[in-house]
Amino acid sequence: MSSNWRSLLVVPLLAAGAIFLHSQTHLNGFWVLKVPTGDGNFRESYFELQQSGDQITGKQVQGRRETAISAGTFQDGKLHFVLRQTPYDGVLDGGKINMHYQPPNSNMVEGVMERSGAEAARPPRLPLPELHDVPDNGLARTPPMGWNSWNKFAGKVDDAAVRGMADAMVSSGMSKVGYQYINIDDTWEGPRDAKGNITTNRKFPDMKALADYVHSKGLKIGIYSSPGPKTCAGYEGTYGHEDQDAKQWAAWGFDYIKYDWCSADQIYTDQEMQPVYQKMGDALRKTGRPIVFSLCQYGRSEVWKWGAQVGGNLWRTTGDISDRWNSMDRIGSRQFDIAPFIKPGHWNDPDMLEIGNGGMTNDEYKTHMSLWSMLAAPLLAGNDLRSMSDDIKAILMNTDVIAVDQDKEAHPVKKIAETESTVVLARPLAGKSTAIGFFNRGDQPAEISVNLDSAGLTGKKLVARDLWLHQPVQLSGDHYSATVPTHGVVMLKVTER
Repeated sequence: MSSNWRSLLVVPLLAAGAIFLHSQTHLNGFWVLKVPTGDGNFRESYFELQQSGDQITGKQVQGRRETAISAGTFQDGKLHFVLRQTPYDGVLDGGKINMHYQPPNSNMVEGVMERSGAEAARPPRLPLPELHDVPDNGLARTPPMGWNSWNKFAGKVDDAAVRGMADAMVSSGMSKVGYQYINIDDTWEGPRDAKGNITTNRKFPDMKALADYVHSKGLKIGIYSSPGPKTCAGYEGTYGHEDQDAKQWAAWGFDYIKYDWCSADQIYTDQEMQPVYQKMGDALRKTGRPIVFSLCQYGRSEVWKWGAQVGGNLWRTTGDISDRWNSMDRIGSRQFDIAPFIKPGHWNDPDMLEIGNGGMTNDEYKTHMSLWSMLAAPLLAGNDLRSMSDDIKAILMNTDVIAVDQDKEAHPVKKIAETESTVVLARPLAGKSTAIGFFNRGDQPAEISVNLDSAGLTGKKLVARDLWLHQPVQLSGDHYSATVPTHGVVMLKVTER
Protein backbone atom coordinates (compact mmCIF):
# COMPACT_ATOMS: atom_id res chain seq x y z
CA MET A 1 0.00 0.00 0.00
CA SER A 2 1.42 3.39 -0.97
CA SER A 3 2.08 6.12 1.61
CA ASN A 4 -0.66 8.24 -0.02
CA TRP A 5 -3.24 5.48 0.56
CA ARG A 6 -2.06 5.10 4.17
CA SER A 7 -2.48 8.84 4.80
CA LEU A 8 -5.95 8.80 3.31
CA LEU A 9 -6.93 6.05 5.74
CA VAL A 10 -5.20 7.59 8.79
CA VAL A 11 -6.96 10.96 8.62
CA PRO A 12 -10.48 9.54 8.97
CA LEU A 13 -9.27 7.19 11.70
CA LEU A 14 -7.80 10.11 13.67
CA ALA A 15 -11.00 12.10 13.27
CA ALA A 16 -13.05 9.15 14.43
CA GLY A 17 -10.71 8.72 17.37
CA ALA A 18 -11.15 12.35 18.36
CA ILE A 19 -14.93 12.01 18.25
CA PHE A 20 -14.67 8.82 20.31
CA LEU A 21 -12.51 10.55 22.94
CA HIS A 22 -14.95 13.46 23.16
CA SER A 23 -17.85 11.07 23.52
CA GLN A 24 -16.03 9.35 26.37
CA THR A 25 -15.38 12.66 28.18
CA HIS A 26 -17.79 13.16 31.02
CA LEU A 27 -18.28 16.66 32.38
CA ASN A 28 -19.97 15.49 35.57
CA GLY A 29 -18.79 17.41 38.63
CA PHE A 30 -17.64 20.88 39.59
CA TRP A 31 -15.86 23.29 37.27
CA VAL A 32 -14.42 26.76 37.77
CA LEU A 33 -14.54 29.31 34.96
CA LYS A 34 -11.52 31.62 35.22
CA VAL A 35 -11.69 34.94 33.36
CA PRO A 36 -8.50 37.06 33.37
CA THR A 37 -8.94 40.55 34.85
CA GLY A 38 -5.93 42.06 33.11
CA ASP A 39 -3.94 42.67 36.30
CA GLY A 40 -2.70 39.12 36.90
CA ASN A 41 -5.89 37.92 38.62
CA PHE A 42 -8.81 35.81 37.46
CA ARG A 43 -12.50 36.32 38.11
CA GLU A 44 -13.85 32.92 39.09
CA SER A 45 -17.34 31.45 38.81
CA TYR A 46 -18.29 27.87 39.66
CA PHE A 47 -20.53 25.38 37.87
CA GLU A 48 -21.83 21.95 38.76
CA LEU A 49 -22.52 20.01 35.54
CA GLN A 50 -24.28 16.71 34.87
CA GLN A 51 -23.93 14.95 31.54
CA SER A 52 -26.31 12.41 30.01
CA GLY A 53 -25.19 11.50 26.52
CA ASP A 54 -24.79 14.79 24.71
CA GLN A 55 -27.19 16.61 27.05
CA ILE A 56 -25.86 18.87 29.83
CA THR A 57 -27.77 20.07 32.85
CA GLY A 58 -26.53 21.80 35.96
CA LYS A 59 -26.20 25.14 37.72
CA GLN A 60 -23.93 28.00 38.58
CA VAL A 61 -23.03 27.68 42.25
CA GLN A 62 -22.23 30.68 44.46
CA GLY A 63 -22.24 29.30 47.98
CA ARG A 64 -25.86 29.08 49.08
CA ARG A 65 -27.04 30.66 45.83
CA GLU A 66 -27.62 28.49 42.77
CA THR A 67 -28.80 29.40 39.27
CA ALA A 68 -29.85 26.71 36.82
CA ILE A 69 -28.37 26.56 33.33
CA SER A 70 -30.50 25.61 30.32
CA ALA A 71 -30.18 24.34 26.72
CA GLY A 72 -26.97 22.50 27.62
CA THR A 73 -25.23 20.27 25.08
CA PHE A 74 -21.81 18.66 24.66
CA GLN A 75 -21.17 17.38 21.15
CA ASP A 76 -17.86 16.69 19.39
CA GLY A 77 -15.95 18.43 22.16
CA LYS A 78 -18.10 21.56 22.02
CA LEU A 79 -19.95 22.71 25.16
CA HIS A 80 -22.96 25.01 25.02
CA PHE A 81 -25.38 26.21 27.68
CA VAL A 82 -27.40 29.28 28.60
CA LEU A 83 -27.14 31.13 31.93
CA ARG A 84 -29.49 34.03 32.67
CA GLN A 85 -30.35 34.28 28.96
CA THR A 86 -26.65 34.56 28.00
CA PRO A 87 -25.23 31.77 25.79
CA TYR A 88 -21.94 30.22 26.93
CA ASP A 89 -19.86 28.30 24.38
CA GLY A 90 -16.62 26.37 24.73
CA VAL A 91 -14.28 23.88 23.11
CA LEU A 92 -12.61 21.01 24.97
CA ASP A 93 -8.84 21.34 25.02
CA GLY A 94 -7.24 18.49 26.92
CA GLY A 95 -8.68 18.58 30.41
CA LYS A 96 -9.82 22.19 30.06
CA ILE A 97 -12.55 23.97 28.14
CA ASN A 98 -11.89 27.28 26.40
CA MET A 99 -15.05 29.33 26.97
CA HIS A 100 -16.53 32.56 25.67
CA TYR A 101 -19.78 34.43 26.28
CA GLN A 102 -21.14 37.93 25.75
CA PRO A 103 -23.35 39.49 28.45
CA PRO A 104 -26.03 41.98 27.29
CA ASN A 105 -24.59 45.40 26.41
CA SER A 106 -21.05 44.21 27.03
CA ASN A 107 -17.99 42.93 25.21
CA MET A 108 -17.15 39.31 24.58
CA VAL A 109 -15.68 37.54 27.62
CA GLU A 110 -13.16 34.73 27.25
CA GLY A 111 -11.92 32.33 29.92
CA VAL A 112 -10.98 28.75 30.73
CA MET A 113 -13.01 26.16 32.64
CA GLU A 114 -11.07 23.73 34.83
CA ARG A 115 -12.05 20.97 37.21
CA SER A 116 -12.76 22.15 40.75
CA GLY A 117 -13.67 20.78 44.12
CA ALA A 118 -17.08 21.17 45.72
CA GLU A 119 -15.66 23.10 48.69
CA ALA A 120 -14.39 25.89 46.45
CA ALA A 121 -17.86 26.27 44.97
CA ARG A 122 -19.59 26.00 48.33
CA PRO A 123 -17.21 27.40 50.98
CA PRO A 124 -18.14 26.09 54.42
CA ARG A 125 -19.64 28.27 57.10
CA LEU A 126 -16.84 29.08 59.53
CA PRO A 127 -17.48 29.22 63.29
CA LEU A 128 -18.61 32.63 64.50
CA PRO A 129 -17.65 34.24 67.82
CA GLU A 130 -19.95 34.80 70.76
CA LEU A 131 -21.27 38.34 70.72
CA HIS A 132 -19.51 40.91 72.84
CA ASP A 133 -18.91 44.65 72.62
CA VAL A 134 -15.68 45.58 70.84
CA PRO A 135 -14.14 48.51 72.76
CA ASP A 136 -14.36 51.92 71.09
CA ASN A 137 -11.12 52.62 69.19
CA GLY A 138 -11.33 56.35 69.88
CA LEU A 139 -11.20 57.26 66.17
CA ALA A 140 -13.47 59.28 63.84
CA ARG A 141 -14.80 61.61 66.52
CA THR A 142 -16.27 63.57 63.62
CA PRO A 143 -17.37 62.02 60.30
CA PRO A 144 -14.37 60.90 58.21
CA MET A 145 -13.42 63.15 55.29
CA GLY A 146 -11.36 62.08 52.32
CA TRP A 147 -11.52 60.43 48.90
CA ASN A 148 -12.44 56.96 47.64
CA SER A 149 -11.45 55.46 44.30
CA TRP A 150 -14.59 53.55 43.29
CA ASN A 151 -17.00 56.16 41.93
CA LYS A 152 -14.53 57.50 39.38
CA PHE A 153 -12.06 54.68 38.74
CA ALA A 154 -13.82 51.44 39.76
CA GLY A 155 -11.53 48.57 38.66
CA LYS A 156 -9.06 50.89 36.89
CA VAL A 157 -7.54 52.31 40.07
CA ASP A 158 -3.79 51.84 40.36
CA ASP A 159 -0.73 53.06 42.25
CA ALA A 160 -0.24 56.11 40.03
CA ALA A 161 -3.86 57.25 40.43
CA VAL A 162 -3.70 56.95 44.21
CA ARG A 163 -0.47 58.97 44.35
CA GLY A 164 -2.05 61.55 42.06
CA MET A 165 -5.06 61.90 44.32
CA ALA A 166 -2.82 62.39 47.35
CA ASP A 167 -0.90 65.10 45.50
CA ALA A 168 -4.12 66.80 44.40
CA MET A 169 -5.70 66.66 47.86
CA VAL A 170 -2.78 68.72 49.13
CA SER A 171 -2.29 71.06 46.16
CA SER A 172 -6.02 71.87 45.89
CA GLY A 173 -6.22 72.86 49.55
CA MET A 174 -8.65 70.07 50.39
CA SER A 175 -6.36 68.73 53.09
CA LYS A 176 -6.40 72.12 54.82
CA VAL A 177 -10.21 72.09 55.16
CA GLY A 178 -10.41 68.60 56.68
CA TYR A 179 -10.06 65.97 53.95
CA GLN A 180 -7.44 63.43 55.02
CA TYR A 181 -8.15 59.87 53.86
CA ILE A 182 -7.06 58.48 50.48
CA ASN A 183 -9.04 55.23 50.24
CA ILE A 184 -8.35 52.43 47.76
CA ASP A 185 -11.52 50.51 46.98
CA ASP A 186 -11.83 47.08 45.33
CA THR A 187 -9.46 45.46 42.75
CA TRP A 188 -6.10 45.97 44.48
CA GLU A 189 -5.95 42.34 45.64
CA GLY A 190 -3.74 39.58 44.34
CA PRO A 191 -3.68 35.86 45.25
CA ARG A 192 -2.49 34.50 48.58
CA ASP A 193 1.07 33.25 48.86
CA ALA A 194 2.10 29.83 50.14
CA LYS A 195 1.68 30.99 53.75
CA GLY A 196 -1.79 32.41 53.11
CA ASN A 197 -0.68 36.05 53.13
CA ILE A 198 -2.69 38.37 50.91
CA THR A 199 -0.67 39.92 48.08
CA THR A 200 -1.33 42.79 45.71
CA ASN A 201 -1.79 42.54 41.95
CA ARG A 202 0.47 44.22 39.43
CA LYS A 203 -1.46 47.52 39.59
CA PHE A 204 -0.03 47.96 43.09
CA PRO A 205 3.59 46.75 43.00
CA ASP A 206 4.56 47.98 46.51
CA MET A 207 1.69 48.73 48.89
CA LYS A 208 3.97 49.67 51.78
CA ALA A 209 5.75 52.24 49.61
CA LEU A 210 2.39 53.63 48.47
CA ALA A 211 1.17 54.00 52.06
CA ASP A 212 4.44 55.69 53.00
CA TYR A 213 4.00 58.13 50.09
CA VAL A 214 0.48 59.09 51.17
CA HIS A 215 1.66 59.52 54.76
CA SER A 216 4.52 61.74 53.55
CA LYS A 217 1.86 64.17 52.31
CA GLY A 218 0.41 64.46 55.81
CA LEU A 219 -2.57 62.29 54.81
CA LYS A 220 -3.94 58.89 55.81
CA ILE A 221 -4.67 55.90 53.61
CA GLY A 222 -7.47 53.34 53.47
CA ILE A 223 -8.00 49.92 51.91
CA TYR A 224 -10.91 47.60 51.07
CA SER A 225 -11.90 43.97 51.59
CA SER A 226 -14.82 41.63 52.26
CA PRO A 227 -15.60 38.97 54.90
CA GLY A 228 -16.53 36.63 52.05
CA PRO A 229 -14.27 34.46 49.88
CA LYS A 230 -14.43 37.10 47.13
CA THR A 231 -14.93 40.86 47.03
CA CYS A 232 -17.77 42.40 45.05
CA ALA A 233 -15.49 42.62 42.00
CA GLY A 234 -14.46 38.98 42.37
CA TYR A 235 -11.06 39.47 44.02
CA GLU A 236 -9.66 37.73 47.10
CA GLY A 237 -11.62 38.38 50.32
CA THR A 238 -10.60 37.85 53.94
CA TYR A 239 -12.69 34.70 54.50
CA GLY A 240 -10.78 32.53 56.99
CA HIS A 241 -7.86 35.00 57.14
CA GLU A 242 -9.26 37.84 59.26
CA ASP A 243 -6.39 38.12 61.76
CA GLN A 244 -3.79 37.51 59.07
CA ASP A 245 -5.13 40.21 56.75
CA ALA A 246 -5.62 42.75 59.54
CA LYS A 247 -1.95 42.27 60.51
CA GLN A 248 -0.91 42.71 56.88
CA TRP A 249 -2.88 45.94 56.47
CA ALA A 250 -1.34 47.26 59.68
CA ALA A 251 2.15 46.26 58.50
CA TRP A 252 1.60 48.11 55.23
CA GLY A 253 0.53 51.17 57.25
CA PHE A 254 -3.19 51.46 56.56
CA ASP A 255 -5.40 53.73 58.65
CA TYR A 256 -8.89 52.81 57.37
CA ILE A 257 -10.64 49.65 56.16
CA LYS A 258 -13.88 49.46 54.18
CA TYR A 259 -15.32 45.98 54.75
CA ASP A 260 -17.91 45.07 52.12
CA TRP A 261 -20.39 42.19 52.65
CA CYS A 262 -20.29 40.95 49.01
CA SER A 263 -19.87 37.16 48.78
CA ALA A 264 -20.33 36.68 52.53
CA ASP A 265 -24.04 36.37 51.73
CA GLN A 266 -23.24 33.09 49.93
CA ILE A 267 -22.27 31.64 53.32
CA TYR A 268 -23.92 33.61 56.10
CA THR A 269 -27.40 35.01 56.66
CA ASP A 270 -28.23 38.61 57.45
CA GLN A 271 -28.86 37.55 61.04
CA GLU A 272 -25.19 36.52 61.26
CA MET A 273 -23.78 39.85 60.10
CA GLN A 274 -23.06 41.08 63.60
CA PRO A 275 -20.65 38.29 64.64
CA VAL A 276 -19.06 38.28 61.15
CA TYR A 277 -18.23 41.98 61.44
CA GLN A 278 -17.28 41.61 65.09
CA LYS A 279 -14.63 39.10 64.00
CA MET A 280 -12.87 41.81 61.98
CA GLY A 281 -13.44 44.44 64.68
CA ASP A 282 -11.52 42.21 67.08
CA ALA A 283 -8.82 41.49 64.49
CA LEU A 284 -8.22 45.18 63.85
CA ARG A 285 -7.98 45.88 67.55
CA LYS A 286 -5.41 43.11 68.01
CA THR A 287 -3.07 44.75 65.47
CA GLY A 288 -2.45 47.64 67.86
CA ARG A 289 -2.68 50.11 64.96
CA PRO A 290 -5.42 52.78 64.93
CA ILE A 291 -7.59 51.76 61.96
CA VAL A 292 -10.99 53.28 61.19
CA PHE A 293 -13.50 50.46 60.61
CA SER A 294 -16.10 51.13 57.91
CA LEU A 295 -18.90 48.55 57.63
CA CYS A 296 -20.42 48.22 54.17
CA GLN A 297 -23.49 45.97 54.14
CA TYR A 298 -26.02 48.33 52.57
CA GLY A 299 -28.12 49.09 55.65
CA ARG A 300 -29.39 45.55 56.08
CA SER A 301 -30.25 44.05 59.44
CA GLU A 302 -30.61 47.53 61.02
CA VAL A 303 -26.85 47.95 61.26
CA TRP A 304 -27.19 51.36 62.94
CA LYS A 305 -28.39 49.53 66.05
CA TRP A 306 -25.28 47.32 66.40
CA GLY A 307 -22.53 48.79 64.22
CA ALA A 308 -20.81 50.48 67.15
CA GLN A 309 -20.86 47.26 69.17
CA VAL A 310 -18.70 45.42 66.62
CA GLY A 311 -16.14 48.23 66.57
CA GLY A 312 -17.58 50.08 63.57
CA ASN A 313 -16.86 53.78 63.15
CA LEU A 314 -19.30 54.11 60.28
CA TRP A 315 -21.75 51.86 58.50
CA ARG A 316 -23.43 52.05 55.14
CA THR A 317 -27.15 52.62 55.39
CA THR A 318 -28.06 52.20 51.70
CA GLY A 319 -27.24 50.48 48.46
CA ASP A 320 -24.75 52.04 46.08
CA ILE A 321 -25.17 55.65 45.03
CA SER A 322 -24.85 56.73 41.40
CA ASP A 323 -24.17 60.10 39.80
CA ARG A 324 -27.82 60.91 39.14
CA TRP A 325 -30.23 63.21 40.91
CA ASN A 326 -32.82 60.48 41.51
CA SER A 327 -30.25 58.22 43.16
CA MET A 328 -28.78 60.89 45.43
CA ASP A 329 -32.17 62.35 46.35
CA ARG A 330 -33.69 58.94 47.10
CA ILE A 331 -30.77 57.87 49.28
CA GLY A 332 -30.41 61.15 51.14
CA SER A 333 -34.11 61.49 51.84
CA ARG A 334 -34.33 58.07 53.52
CA GLN A 335 -31.87 58.86 56.31
CA PHE A 336 -33.93 61.00 58.68
CA ASP A 337 -35.52 58.27 60.81
CA ILE A 338 -32.15 56.73 61.68
CA ALA A 339 -30.37 60.04 62.34
CA PRO A 340 -30.61 59.65 66.17
CA PHE A 341 -28.24 56.65 66.05
CA ILE A 342 -25.16 58.77 65.32
CA LYS A 343 -22.67 59.74 68.01
CA PRO A 344 -19.01 60.79 68.07
CA GLY A 345 -16.96 57.96 66.57
CA HIS A 346 -19.98 56.18 65.04
CA TRP A 347 -21.78 57.46 61.93
CA ASN A 348 -24.49 56.58 59.45
CA ASP A 349 -22.97 56.41 55.96
CA PRO A 350 -25.28 57.02 52.98
CA ASP A 351 -22.36 56.28 50.60
CA MET A 352 -19.69 58.36 48.94
CA LEU A 353 -20.01 61.73 47.23
CA GLU A 354 -20.56 61.95 43.48
CA ILE A 355 -19.78 65.67 43.34
CA GLY A 356 -17.78 66.51 40.21
CA ASN A 357 -18.39 63.32 38.25
CA GLY A 358 -20.60 65.14 35.73
CA GLY A 359 -24.00 63.51 36.13
CA MET A 360 -25.69 66.31 38.08
CA THR A 361 -25.93 70.10 37.93
CA ASN A 362 -23.99 72.34 40.28
CA ASP A 363 -27.22 73.09 42.18
CA GLU A 364 -27.77 69.34 42.60
CA TYR A 365 -24.19 68.90 43.79
CA LYS A 366 -24.72 71.70 46.33
CA THR A 367 -27.78 69.82 47.54
CA HIS A 368 -25.68 66.65 47.77
CA MET A 369 -23.02 68.38 49.88
CA SER A 370 -25.59 70.16 52.06
CA LEU A 371 -27.74 67.10 52.71
CA TRP A 372 -24.77 64.89 53.61
CA SER A 373 -23.52 67.61 55.98
CA MET A 374 -26.90 67.99 57.65
CA LEU A 375 -26.91 64.21 58.12
CA ALA A 376 -23.41 64.27 59.68
CA ALA A 377 -22.40 61.78 56.99
CA PRO A 378 -18.82 60.94 56.03
CA LEU A 379 -17.60 63.23 53.25
CA LEU A 380 -15.65 60.98 50.90
CA ALA A 381 -15.16 62.62 47.53
CA GLY A 382 -15.45 60.27 44.56
CA ASN A 383 -14.25 62.42 41.65
CA ASP A 384 -10.88 62.95 39.99
CA LEU A 385 -9.27 65.52 42.27
CA ARG A 386 -6.61 66.29 39.65
CA SER A 387 -9.04 67.92 37.20
CA MET A 388 -11.69 69.68 39.31
CA SER A 389 -13.31 72.84 38.01
CA ASP A 390 -13.36 75.91 40.24
CA ASP A 391 -17.11 75.36 40.81
CA ILE A 392 -16.56 71.81 42.05
CA LYS A 393 -13.70 72.92 44.28
CA ALA A 394 -15.96 75.58 45.78
CA ILE A 395 -18.63 72.96 46.57
CA LEU A 396 -16.31 70.36 48.07
CA MET A 397 -14.30 72.97 49.98
CA ASN A 398 -17.13 75.10 51.37
CA THR A 399 -15.83 75.44 54.92
CA ASP A 400 -19.15 76.81 56.22
CA VAL A 401 -20.99 73.67 55.11
CA ILE A 402 -18.14 71.37 56.16
CA ALA A 403 -18.32 72.88 59.66
CA VAL A 404 -21.93 71.69 59.93
CA ASP A 405 -20.92 68.15 58.98
CA GLN A 406 -17.98 68.19 61.41
CA ASP A 407 -19.82 69.73 64.38
CA LYS A 408 -18.36 68.06 67.46
CA GLU A 409 -21.63 67.81 69.39
CA ALA A 410 -23.00 65.32 66.82
CA HIS A 411 -26.66 66.27 67.23
CA PRO A 412 -28.95 64.46 64.76
CA VAL A 413 -30.84 66.28 62.04
CA LYS A 414 -34.63 66.78 62.31
CA LYS A 415 -37.23 67.31 59.63
CA ILE A 416 -39.22 70.40 60.64
CA ALA A 417 -41.37 71.04 57.55
CA GLU A 418 -42.28 69.12 54.42
CA THR A 419 -44.43 69.28 51.31
CA GLU A 420 -44.63 66.91 48.36
CA SER A 421 -41.57 68.49 46.74
CA THR A 422 -39.80 70.41 49.53
CA VAL A 423 -38.31 69.68 52.92
CA VAL A 424 -36.78 71.83 55.66
CA LEU A 425 -34.20 70.30 57.97
CA ALA A 426 -32.73 71.63 61.20
CA ARG A 427 -29.67 70.43 63.06
CA PRO A 428 -28.52 71.86 66.43
CA LEU A 429 -24.85 72.82 66.48
CA ALA A 430 -22.31 73.76 69.11
CA GLY A 431 -22.23 77.38 70.31
CA LYS A 432 -26.00 77.90 70.51
CA SER A 433 -26.32 77.62 66.73
CA THR A 434 -28.63 75.71 64.42
CA ALA A 435 -28.18 74.77 60.77
CA ILE A 436 -31.35 75.02 58.68
CA GLY A 437 -31.54 73.59 55.17
CA PHE A 438 -34.29 74.42 52.67
CA PHE A 439 -34.32 71.68 50.03
CA ASN A 440 -36.29 71.86 46.78
CA ARG A 441 -36.79 68.35 45.40
CA GLY A 442 -39.15 69.59 42.71
CA ASP A 443 -38.64 70.35 39.03
CA GLN A 444 -39.41 74.08 39.34
CA PRO A 445 -38.01 76.85 41.57
CA ALA A 446 -39.91 77.04 44.85
CA GLU A 447 -40.59 79.46 47.67
CA ILE A 448 -40.05 77.53 50.90
CA SER A 449 -41.19 78.96 54.22
CA VAL A 450 -40.77 77.84 57.81
CA ASN A 451 -41.62 79.04 61.28
CA LEU A 452 -38.37 79.36 63.20
CA ASP A 453 -40.04 78.18 66.38
CA SER A 454 -40.17 74.68 64.83
CA ALA A 455 -36.37 74.73 65.16
CA GLY A 456 -36.62 76.12 68.72
CA LEU A 457 -35.43 79.59 67.68
CA THR A 458 -38.34 81.95 68.36
CA GLY A 459 -38.10 84.68 70.99
CA LYS A 460 -34.35 85.08 70.92
CA LYS A 461 -31.96 87.54 69.29
CA LEU A 462 -30.81 85.66 66.22
CA VAL A 463 -27.99 86.20 63.76
CA ALA A 464 -28.07 84.24 60.49
CA ARG A 465 -25.58 83.48 57.71
CA ASP A 466 -26.20 81.97 54.28
CA LEU A 467 -23.68 79.14 53.99
CA TRP A 468 -23.56 79.10 50.19
CA LEU A 469 -23.61 82.85 49.56
CA HIS A 470 -21.28 83.38 52.55
CA GLN A 471 -23.10 86.48 53.67
CA PRO A 472 -25.36 87.63 56.52
CA VAL A 473 -29.11 87.07 56.30
CA GLN A 474 -31.62 89.43 57.87
CA LEU A 475 -34.18 87.72 60.11
CA SER A 476 -37.31 89.43 61.37
CA GLY A 477 -39.98 87.78 63.44
CA ASP A 478 -40.47 84.07 63.71
CA HIS A 479 -40.89 83.30 60.00
CA TYR A 480 -38.40 82.88 57.18
CA SER A 481 -38.86 82.26 53.45
CA ALA A 482 -36.28 81.29 50.84
CA THR A 483 -36.47 81.07 47.07
CA VAL A 484 -34.78 77.80 46.16
CA PRO A 485 -33.78 76.76 42.62
CA THR A 486 -34.83 73.47 41.03
CA HIS A 487 -33.18 70.59 42.90
CA GLY A 488 -31.33 73.24 44.89
CA VAL A 489 -30.78 74.29 48.48
CA VAL A 490 -30.55 77.30 50.72
CA MET A 491 -28.63 76.64 53.89
CA LEU A 492 -28.46 78.91 56.94
CA LYS A 493 -26.57 78.91 60.20
CA VAL A 494 -28.63 80.69 62.85
CA THR A 495 -26.96 81.66 66.11
CA GLU A 496 -28.44 82.94 69.35
CA ARG A 497 -26.89 86.13 70.68
